[in-house]
Amino acid sequence: MQNATRYRSGMRLASIHRYPVKGFRRLDHDAAVVEPWGLAGDRRWLVTDADGRMLTQREEPRFTQLQPSIVDGDLMLSAAGHADLHVPAKAGELSEVTVWRTRVLLSRAGAAADTWLSAVLGREVRLMYLDEPTRRPVDPDYARPHDRVCLADGYPLLLANSASLDMVNDWLVEDGSEEGPLPMTRFRPNVVVSGAPAFAEDDWIGRRLRIGTVPLRAPKPSDRCVVTTTDQETGERGREPLRTLARHRRFGQALLFGLNLIPDGTGEIRAGDEVALLD
Repeated sequence: MQNATRYRSGMRLASIHRYPVKGFRRLDHDAAVVEPWGLAGDRRWLVTDADGRMLTQREEPRFTQLQPSIVDGDLMLSAAGHADLHVPAKAGELSEVTVWRTRVLLSRAGAAADTWLSAVLGREVRLMYLDEPTRRPVDPDYARPHDRVCLADGYPLLLANSASLDMVNDWLVEDGSEEGPLPMTRFRPNVVVSGAPAFAEDDWIGRRLRIGTVPLRAPKPSDRCVVTTTDQETGERGREPLRTLARHRRFGQALLFGLNLIPDGTGEIRAGDEVALLD
């Protein structure tokens, strides 16, 4: 118990990350605002194919070569060999898009955005915007009726533990993998915690924690997919960490790394903030 108390009191928020467009490159921050549906500006945009089907890095690893930024609330997109694109964050023509198991009304970003992205990717695509963030509920099996999420896979925030990544990289060495060490970017978290033992977050499932002044619930761990095998700088794919997670972190059919979070309040979080368990 003394060891548990010691690590809890030493836990800190190590880094903060947003992904304005689902599947595109990240933005790293010293501070961010937590809203009921996630970090402000996180995953409010996504790309569909010509038939309106959602695209992610699972189908398009080239998304790693697209860099978003937010300027005065609007979206800016950059890609090598193309002029930057400015996309206003405003409501437009609504279309229904399936985001995993839910159908969500999204605004068309417009012809200019569609043309730019289609030229970059070499295929016909559309850019969509979630102008109203309260449209999509969280999985009711793990949430309360009022919980909402933007366009993340399932939950408003994803937490990762830096010591858990260290353990995964140790396993890569022990297993003789030719890949690694892997950076945390492979797991695309929103918040990274330091000062806790490897996989301490397993014990936080079903509990509440606080980052800075913001309380959050931890309903379930994160089941990882092929995106984690994608180099977030180059778009190249390998076999890790899924092969190693299958050996060491398989629970039923799930390969677990990270913890899903639902905010129970709002406010600003900053790198260096204390991270504490509330119950």
